[in-house]
Amino acid sequence: MAQLNAGVSYIADVPSEDVAQVVQAGAFTATGDYDALRDCDVIFICVPTPFDAMRAPDLSYVVSAVEGIQPRLSKGQLVILQSTTYPGTTQEIVQPILERSGLKAGVDFDLAFCPERIDPGRTDWTVTNTPRVVGGVTPAGTQRAAVVLGALGAPVHCVSSPRAAEMTKLLENIFRSVNIALVNELALLSERMGIDIWEVIEAAKTKPFGFMPFTPGAGVGGHCIGVDPYYLSWKAREYDFYTRFIELAAEMNQSMPFHVLDLIEQALDRVHIALRDATVMVLGVAFKRDVDDPRNSPAERVIELLLRRGAKVMYHDPYVPRFQVGGSVFHRESVELLSQPLSESNLRRTHCAVIVTGHRAVDYGFVVRTVPAVVDCCNATMAVDGDKRHVVRLGVGR
Repeated sequence: MAQLNAGVSYIADVPSEDVAQVVQAGAFTATGDYDALRDCDVIFICVPTPFDAMRAPDLSYVVSAVEGIQPRLSKGQLVILQSTTYPGTTQEIVQPILERSGLKAGVDFDLAFCPERIDPGRTDWTVTNTPRVVGGVTPAGTQRAAVVLGALGAPVHCVSSPRAAEMTKLLENIFRSVNIALVNELALLSERMGIDIWEVIEAAKTKPFGFMPFTPGAGVGGHCIGVDPYYLSWKAREYDFYTRFIELAAEMNQSMPFHVLDLIEQALDRVHIALRDATVMVLGVAFKRDVDDPRNSPAERVIELLLRRGAKVMYHDPYVPRFQVGGSVFHRESVELLSQPLSESNLRRTHCAVIVTGHRAVDYGFVVRTVPAVVDCCNATMAVDGDKRHVVRLGVGR
């Protein structure tokens, strides 16, 4: 809070100059005091919605936030939930807690759901021009929320209810999850068939209609794709409905770190080093290229599997200085790793480099020339010249 109130941003996509400008204008203040909500006209709830160890929704952050709002709720306020969740959360969880205040949603205060839509690292589509979807408990609440959201600059699309808006966000992310799983499965098939899946994807991209490119990798990560589908699968069981596409996609995507481990062993076999005797450097632990967010990154599982097999592991990521792994069934001990310099001395003692996230700032040519075995999970070495016979690329048959 002190950092924000000093005009300094801790989010890569939000420049400090923008924060400083609104702070200096007296238009922005960060606080941890819930009593400040008494003076607000609009309250946004933007908190994490992870899952637990059994892949069931964890709404503890949402419940905690709403319970903090409830005693301060005033007539005429508008509350908008933005945290991604299953259909029904706004009206089944948030509304009853708020109504303990004695105020009624749609009568004394307005309540709506509007999912966040942000793709970290993008500059073409941002919060100022990406259309927003909103659904309120009442039509009047929907329109009021639309006016507030429209003031931010982006177009607003209204739907009939919070449930429809909640389902919209899940559809968007499940669409990506299923298509990533499809291309991951085809990548495994391509390896067996002696085909380069990356060449196939580039060829398919030339079709101007009916195709959208997705790329394979070590798994899925981030705060959406690897989490949100489970919210709908969990809720669907209440209706005796089983979301088979979602479950199959999750199964495929979760299997990819194990396949990466197999590729690492293949690469090490060629240089006659056992995994338990190897030093492995993981390149990129953020869930996406050129961002600083490591949440649910597939690198976490890859590192845990390597540690469990006895390998010595270090990592390099110019955006993530510290990375926590372990504390799971795959590696019981919780371990904090520090990003190591991509120096010649570190690479010389590395037996296998594993490119999980292909940050543009990394010199992959240097890695390929220096390390005896390389596993490329994201086609980062495609443009590297020279001898690449020691490079194993995911999705490419040998």
